[in-house]
Amino acid sequence: MGYELRVVRDSPLAFAELAKAIAPAGFGLRGDDEIVAAHRGGTHAVARWQGQLVGEPGSDWQVAQLVRLSAALGARLVGEDGEVYTLRDGVIEVVTGGSAMEIGKFEEIIEAGPAAWTP
Repeated sequence: MGYELRVVRDSPLAFAELAKAIAPAGFGLRGDDEIVAAHRGGTHAVARWQGQLVGEPGSDWQVAQLVRLSAALGARLVGEDGEVYTLRDGVIEVVTGGSAMEIGKFEEIIEAGPAAWTP
């Protein structure tokens, strides 16, 4: 199991609300619990439903998709250690302890696709 990012809202998110909101935002549902996004003819897992949305990203593209999904749901994307992933001026940032670190430009990351991080 990898590092988890969670889509968090002040008001609870019901599965029916999730299912209704994902298609207009460009996401799909595969099976009963997997949220997917398309890239160059394929679909790739972004998150899974476990009473809340949880993602275990293996690429910056998946982080970008989780940020986009969070915004579509009026939520925020939070890591296991309490850091928050945001989109500001077209750049994805991770904010922790009052400091922000840039991950990269949203559009460039989306265009690059879901290539896995390499060690």
